[in-house]
Formats: sequence, C-alpha cells, structure tokens
Amino acid sequence: MNHLWIQLILVVAAVAMALLFVRRWDAANTRAWKRIAFALFVIANVVAILWPSGVTKLATALGVGRGTDLVLYLMVIAMGFLTLNTYLRFRSLEKKLTDLARTVAITEGVRHNSDRLDTPVGSDH
Repeated sequence: MNHLWIQLILVVAAVAMALLFVRRWDAANTRAWKRIAFALFVIANVVAILWPSGVTKLATALGVGRGTDLVLYLMVIAMGFLTLNTYLRFRSLEKKLTDLARTVAITEGVRHNSDRLDTPVGSDH
C-alpha cells in the first residue's frame, strides 16, 4: 500500500512538470524535437513509475543488471544533454548581447560625432 502513495506523488509530479512545460511552449521558443523528446520523457517516467518491473525487464534485455541502473545511466545522459544545451544557449545569448552592445555603442558614437559636427567652432553650445 505504501508504494501506491509514492507512485501517486511521482505521477502527479510528472504530470505537473508536463503541464508547466506545455504552458511555457510559446514563451520558451522550444523547438519541436525538444517538445517531442520531453513528451516521451514524461511518458517514460509515468510508465516506469507504474510498471517498475518493466524497467527491470528492459534493463536485463539491454544487458544492464537492474532497472534502477538503467534509469541512472539514462539520467546521466539526459543531464549531459541538458548541460550542453544550456551552455550552448548561454553562449548564443552572450553573442547576441555582445552584438547588441556593439551596435548601440556604434550608434551612440555616430550620433555623438554628428552632434559635434553640427555645432559651429567657437560656439558656446
């Protein structure tokens, strides 16, 4: 009976995570393949929670000793992907910010020089 509570909590958490992700699709500018991968991830989580013996059978078929080991290995791969994805996104945003700052600096410099050229020499302006 106790395992039913943890299963319920885990399934609710997975569904809540999916709902949060779905609500943020437009705001997050998420690519379609990431949406599909996340949906499959949530479905796999729910299946693993409700049918843990199936994970053990899959692990055995893949040559991994236990289902928990298989889940751990997959989570390490997922964490690596998330880390790499976050790093690449951060680098992209950093480049965009640098380009924006450079454009603003050039625009301000041109405007400042234009103002100086419009002012007559020896003027108090």
